[in-house]
Amino acid sequence: MSTNQPLMNTYARLPVHFASGKGATLYDQQGIAYLDALSGIAVCNLGHAHPEVGEAICQQSHKLIHTSNLYEIDQQTELAQQLLTQATMQKAFFCNSGAEANETAIKLARKYGHDRGIESPKIIVMENAFHGRTMAALSATGNPKAQEGFGPMLAGFERVPYDDVDAVAALSSDPDIVAILVEPIQGEGGVRVPQAGYLKQLRDLCDQHDWLLMVDEIQTGMGRTGHWFAHQADAITPDVMTLAKALANGVPIGACLAGEKAADILAPGNHGTTFGGNPLACAAGLSVMKTLRFHNYPKKVAEHGQRLLEAFQTQLQDLDGVTEVRGRGYMIGIELDRPCGELVKQALDNALLINVTQGNTVRLLPPFVMSTEQSQTLIDTVCRLIRDFLKRKANP
Repeated sequence: MSTNQPLMNTYARLPVHFASGKGATLYDQQGIAYLDALSGIAVCNLGHAHPEVGEAICQQSHKLIHTSNLYEIDQQTELAQQLLTQATMQKAFFCNSGAEANETAIKLARKYGHDRGIESPKIIVMENAFHGRTMAALSATGNPKAQEGFGPMLAGFERVPYDDVDAVAALSSDPDIVAILVEPIQGEGGVRVPQAGYLKQLRDLCDQHDWLLMVDEIQTGMGRTGHWFAHQADAITPDVMTLAKALANGVPIGACLAGEKAADILAPGNHGTTFGGNPLACAAGLSVMKTLRFHNYPKKVAEHGQRLLEAFQTQLQDLDGVTEVRGRGYMIGIELDRPCGELVKQALDNALLINVTQGNTVRLLPPFVMSTEQSQTLIDTVCRLIRDFLKRKANP
């Protein structure tokens, strides 16, 4: 039954209205301050109301916001070049979101297959993966709950367990396989960090069988894990990489980067976008790139993130009810042995924004600008909430 609420019922929203933000802090309509340890789900890596990003947006908005991709866009060309240099890749396509970036990657893989005479190309994807909510991205996603009610899913995806190279290799005899699509660390899947060398072994399999290695860096990219891109920890270069979320610190933008094997697959008429890569979004993206480089944030995130992870491990990993504390950089998951979704509201009541994914894993994605004092507040509050939660469950 419809209600008077003007918005579609797609979110179970928390009872708070934010009016402003600065750095790692958000302020509600009453002026109450909240520590944001979620960064808009890994979007506002540079925090809220970042002065340089805000100034870049403001200046560009007074010059030119949109022209369409029928014409040259200098800001888009410059942002592409900077990303490609950082990633050692060759060509970029800009869009508006992570789902759109992954749709581009999926189309690239299918076109790659058709160009080689494969009528029904297949992509290997992972259990518990999340690649977006458009139909192709949803079909690649390994979350039955997200897919429920939207079938039939698109064909052409072969699903295997994450962090299981043998399962991937077992599909190598299938002549229709053309690509692997994988997250370097699974975010929505519970902050799953694979074993060292996992991506390198996937890279070797792709080279051996002439597949595309496509890496979804939408949540892990732009410094989040202590590298510009998480796959760089394995010293590999993918054939395709997708980015979004933190690329423009909150301005909608997505990107699909391609290396030599995939750079020239798409031609005029194969793909397109109305808003993707417009001057405003790219100006914001350029400001983010400049700020990340100037402050050497990936290196700082690696160092500070490790200290943060170790603090949580020291205080929680031996606690009865805590299964594992894991992560890399400013991407941390605290897995419990039971559902713990109620911790999100309890954290909100303590002026802290966190998230629970997979039903039982507290996910922390703090902004890079979080102060030492704020980091300690995060540690103290999360550890206290988890201890109290487990104590209540043990003594109902």
